[in-house]
Amino acid sequence: MSSPHKSVPPDQSSHTEKGERTDGASRQPIRHVIRIQRLALLAAFMLLVCVSFPALSWPAVLGWLFLLPIAVVVWVLRTQTTVSAEGLALQTVFGFRTLQWSDIKGVRIPKRGWVRADLVRGGEVALPAVGFDRLQELAAASGGHIPDPFGPGTEENDSPDDGHET
Repeated sequence: MSSPHKSVPPDQSSHTEKGERTDGASRQPIRHVIRIQRLALLAAFMLLVCVSFPALSWPAVLGWLFLLPIAVVVWVLRTQTTVSAEGLALQTVFGFRTLQWSDIKGVRIPKRGWVRADLVRGGEVALPAVGFDRLQELAAASGGHIPDPFGPGTEENDSPDDGHET
């Protein structure tokens, strides 16, 4: 009279996050999507309200203004970077590109705009929806392919360099 035993504790529970085990061990996420914050849709709604007044007052000439909030919504919903075990999948409004981990040398953080991936063959590619604030999330989802810029220093000498040799 033996019954099939389930693992105790179960691998997945209703109160644990996806990919997190109840015994404290974590699994490598299969895929992690970094998107533009959905709060940006509020800006599209506010833009819709703003363009409504001139567009409704003279629709024959200014009716095209309604395309602006629609374009913002499409941009927010389509722009994303997907991190997987194979590499990065970059999706913009008009394009899609995949990068293998072997193609990426590192990342660069510009003053403005998205974080950029430096390629082994030269050049760089912007990572849509990955700003400075999402860089730690990208590093965690990459499974070690991209180092955490906020983690412990990886430099040989962590002391400040005053320009003098000792």
